[in-house]
Order: sequence, then C-alpha cells, then structure tokens
Amino acid sequence: MTTKSFNRLEYLCTTIPAKFAALTEEEWTSKPSPEKWSKKEMLGHLIDSATNNHHRFVRAQFEDSPLITYNADDWVGASGYQTMPTRHLMYFWQMYNLHILEVIRRLPTEMLDKKCYMGDKEPHTLGWIFDDYVVHLEHHLGEMVEYE
Repeated sequence: MTTKSFNRLEYLCTTIPAKFAALTEEEWTSKPSPEKWSKKEMLGHLIDSATNNHHRFVRAQFEDSPLITYNADDWVGASGYQTMPTRHLMYFWQMYNLHILEVIRRLPTEMLDKKCYMGDKEPHTLGWIFDDYVVHLEHHLGEMVEYE
C-alpha cells in the first residue's frame, strides 16, 4: 500500500494548495469552539505531524527502533500557529510534504520493514507509519477543505 500512499501524498501536494488559497482569513482563524483548533492550527498540527514522521523515516534507518512521540496539543500551543502568517503555513506544509516524498522515494525498499516506536507498546514498520501518515493527513485535510 505504500506506493498508493506515495501517489496519494504527491496528489495532495499538488491539489490542496489551491483549495487552501481559496479560504478566507476568517475561515482560517475561526474556531468551532474555544477548545477546538482552527483550520490554521489544524494545518500547524499537520506540519508537526510531518516533522515527527520525518524523524521516524530518517532515524529508523540507523537507530534500533527509536521512540519518537509528541503531544499534539502541546506542540500546537507552543508553536503559536494561530498568529502565524497563513501563507507561511500553507507553503511550509506543501514544501515539507514534498520533502517527505523525496525522503520516501530514496528509502531503500528493505528499510520499509525497519521499526519505530510511536508511543504504542509495539513498534510499527516505516511502511505502516508512512501509510498511516497519509491516512491521518487526509483525515484532517477533509476537515479543512473539500477535495477528491
């Protein structure tokens, strides 16, 4: 399924930026409730997810089952995404995911079986982590914009 995930992420990197650009600043910053994230914060969360997964894709190649976890709410709060320029976040999300595609493209096939801990009791393979990353990404993108 990793090839399917790779193709899907490539598609998202070319399709979603136009959808993002069509949103107004009000749509980006409005929160459904005080304890929920705005679209801007959700995009920041996706950047944080890319950051942590990038570490997994690289470090698992030369570390023995590394443990890479993060608390999403803490990261979003500490980063202050709500007050960052929206354009910066949109471009950074796209560029970081294009970078992840390049990292995955260069990953030797046998490395997809390397394992990494994500906070679960059992480690997951890099192949599984990449597939899960794209599923997670699409979940949040679907909350932000409509796309196919």
